[in-house]
Amino acid sequence: MSRTFAYQQVDVFAPTAFNGNGLGVVFNAEGLTDDQMQHFAQWMNLSETVFFVEPSHEEADYAIRIFTPSTELSFAGHPTLGAAHAWLESGGAPGPAGHLIQECGAGLIPVRIERECTDSHSRRLAFLAPPLTRTGPLEPDVLQWAISGLGIHEDDVVDHQWLVNGPHPAGLVLRDADVVLGIEPDYEALQGLEVGVIGPYTASSVAHGVWQPRGSVLPRVSGTREELRPLDSSDLERSEERFGSVVMQPPADFEVRAFVAGEAVSEDPATGSLNAAFGIWLTQSGYAPQRYTVRQGTRVGRGAILHIEATEKGVWVSGDVETRISGNVSFD
Repeated sequence: MSRTFAYQQVDVFAPTAFNGNGLGVVFNAEGLTDDQMQHFAQWMNLSETVFFVEPSHEEADYAIRIFTPSTELSFAGHPTLGAAHAWLESGGAPGPAGHLIQECGAGLIPVRIERECTDSHSRRLAFLAPPLTRTGPLEPDVLQWAISGLGIHEDDVVDHQWLVNGPHPAGLVLRDADVVLGIEPDYEALQGLEVGVIGPYTASSVAHGVWQPRGSVLPRVSGTREELRPLDSSDLERSEERFGSVVMQPPADFEVRAFVAGEAVSEDPATGSLNAAFGIWLTQSGYAPQRYTVRQGTRVGRGAILHIEATEKGVWVSGDVETRISGNVSFD
């Protein structure tokens, strides 16, 4: 006999509808086997799917298991915020401390409500970044592996470090957001290596902005990425009239991309765990201020926005969250 479970699909880090990272949420999934959870996550083909199970810690408000299409993760960021939102939507309420406690493979993760949903705003939630379990510079061969697979130059890399907090990415700080946006990854070359890159928007490029569709454009050459480079006011050859989209003003302080060769979603639209790890590293090293914003997903047609804040308690990663699909799912 089939069993039916309540299901939601949640849009995480989405300033506007369908611009964040989609998350599948299955409620009361204690009776499902590991194989059933993994197969469903593979069938959904989202970056991650979460399953609510009974918590084992007294302090936990709820517990989740997190699956990509190919494996289970001990922690991931957008599933943490998406699950917290789904739990609140299902009737959960924060405890006396004013925040939620999520249990996952990595332990207990505090989640705070920064803004409740209104007619004009989505709910905004923040999670406290778990500690990094591996840090330190990349080994020389790993660094060359990443540089080669990303198709960038050594002088594009400002710094590098392991950023392990559940996922296992190699993190690279690049010269600027233009370099980040221009990457054309060779996924075959990157097989076996997760890579996250971040680059600032600088005065030499542009300062605050969004992708803006143009009303009248000429066809561009198939495959070109020239429209990813910000327009210069003196650049007559590269007129904005040539492109359907141009970078007019960047929307955040940094641009981030996350590459996971071999996964069904090879470039993640919005990665809370990676940005949590970058947040710890960049705010402690002075590469970033104590508060900054990130845009992610640009090259895969998304416009996710993440807010990073370093406090005495640690680094918080926040974003807007909204339920897009509600219903049921049946398992044999």
